[in-house]
Amino acid sequence: MAARKSAGSAPAAHQVLPVRPDEEPWTSEEVAEIQAVLARDIHGLEREISIVEDDIAALIDDAGAESGDDSADAGVKAFEREQELTVANNARLLLEQNRHAMERLEQGGYGICESCGEPIGKFRLQAAPRATLCVTCKQKQERH
Repeated sequence: MAARKSAGSAPAAHQVLPVRPDEEPWTSEEVAEIQAVLARDIHGLEREISIVEDDIAALIDDAGAESGDDSADAGVKAFEREQELTVANNARLLLEQNRHAMERLEQGGYGICESCGEPIGKFRLQAAPRATLCVTCKQKQERH
């Protein structure tokens, strides 16, 4: 019986994903592709964050050796640390967005604009699977 439930969960998931009036319903293959993209992005970002964190730790360890550096060398090292921190923070933000999208896909709510409650749009989600706003709400957000 459990095998039937898990086998039937994918088609049920694609049937409830909202679409705009001018769009075709989601197919199970399209939903699976979105899940695969999100999972691949999550894995890649987790790996990237781990590498960047190791790089940051190495740069911080090198900071102790800066006492003999001239101001230009110290400035370059500080700049490198800031760059690595920026990369890590951006990767963490993307990871959070991807996990949020995956949770919404698994638990419901995926494809519904978090601002107006209307469908985000199938084509938008295929292009940007972690989108949480429809085009109209995203444009409003960017203007503010």
